[in-house]
Amino acid sequence: MKYLTFAAGVLTATSAFAETPVLTVYTYDSFVSDWGPGPAIESAFEETCNCDLQFVGAGDGAALLARIKLEGARSDADVVLGLDTNLTAAAKETGLFESHSVTADYTLPIEWTDSTFVPFDWGYFAFVHNADVIVPTNFKALADSDTKIVIQDPRSSTPGLGLLMWVKAAYGDEAASIWEGLADNVVTVTPGWSEAYGLFLEGEADMVLSYTTSPAYHLIAEEDASKASVKFDEGHYLQIEVAAKLAASDQPELADKFLNFMVSEAFQTIIPTTNWMYPAVTPATGLPKGFETLMVPAKALMIPADEANTVRDAALIEWQNALSK
Repeated sequence: MKYLTFAAGVLTATSAFAETPVLTVYTYDSFVSDWGPGPAIESAFEETCNCDLQFVGAGDGAALLARIKLEGARSDADVVLGLDTNLTAAAKETGLFESHSVTADYTLPIEWTDSTFVPFDWGYFAFVHNADVIVPTNFKALADSDTKIVIQDPRSSTPGLGLLMWVKAAYGDEAASIWEGLADNVVTVTPGWSEAYGLFLEGEADMVLSYTTSPAYHLIAEEDASKASVKFDEGHYLQIEVAAKLAASDQPELADKFLNFMVSEAFQTIIPTTNWMYPAVTPATGLPKGFETLMVPAKALMIPADEANTVRDAALIEWQNALSK
């Protein structure tokens, strides 16, 4: 009798487990790291959804789209989180994403009207350096200097792609000559942000491509004010990170619930001190102490999403030609 009771209990538990829906979210590796926002967001969402939220790291931001294209409608992903406005037009062209009905009181630098992608954070690309070291403050001066930089590959990394768009937005037809000048400043090109930032912290370069918000991590988490971002004369390129639902998702209602959760107070309060970016919806409590010390660009640069495909292709060729010489 004891055996039968035990067996019945196992069957009940197994049945309950099997009925728990799983929401699979593809994202970039740093998002799901122990120090990233993934663990806290997983816990917070699961308290509201009666589900199992599973984040899957898929390289860096730009690698996400390549993986989704490869998997197509057979992908296990229900949601992709971590593309940005340089990639949204290309993502829409795949026909793999579905529109959303999310509404929010966004505090983005631009008006948001995209009906497919939901923003969750934003920031400005910048070079980060040791605050006690004098460094160039524009791309031309950087190219003329001996300053060593680490950057990310634009084919796999959204910061790497952002740098290409930054140079293109600032210099247009002169971008190719800027890259020719910068080529000997580049120590190495890494697949993603984490690898590049790690090399900088190890002293392998004078500056690393990152964000104006990156020094907040050192200041708040480490009580270290030794890092700063450089204010470039040309201005700084704006990145807005987004998520969207896959049309082939087998959990469409749960995916919609997650997209709505992304713009909630519970999600947005996690972003500043885990992803170290500005939240897409500023929490009622405001930004954490320390964010007020961050450099604010004098000028914001951004290529419209619907033009990004064409600009990206030309900029990538210029970059490849310069660095291959």
